[in-house]
Amino acid sequence: MRATYAGEHNRFVHEAAAEIGIPLRAQDEVECRHCAVHCEKVVYPGACVRMACPFVYAYEAWGRTYMGCLQKVFDVEIDLPLLQAAEAERGGFGPVRARRAPLPMCDVEVVETYAGREDELGCRNPEFHELPRERATFRVFARVDDAR
Repeated sequence: MRATYAGEHNRFVHEAAAEIGIPLRAQDEVECRHCAVHCEKVVYPGACVRMACPFVYAYEAWGRTYMGCLQKVFDVEIDLPLLQAAEAERGGFGPVRARRAPLPMCDVEVVETYAGREDELGCRNPEFHELPRERATFRVFARVDDAR
């Protein structure tokens, strides 16, 4: 009887955790559906071109130049002249949906799809909004040299 109890005492906790399905590293997820708000991470391909990201590629086809991401952070290929023309405008080109965890150099935001659906409990997965672990969470603005 004791052996059966030892294996069963956390059964309900494990079943509840399996039903919720919160990932271990929520910062690395690209979408969150744990409440009715539905959040997604988006990246700005215009920023990739502006900062000359080493993972941007371009090719010519059908008389046009297209760009994309070698790491497939976003999986669309965008007409480069149209992107550059949109970036010159006031609103810019805008974001595209991230398909995998953004890299540290990516210009990324979290967008709430249905913000009006938020209830009194608020966000069920606040870690989703945190910066990726590779990105520094602080900025060094001064160094003090110890002249002994």
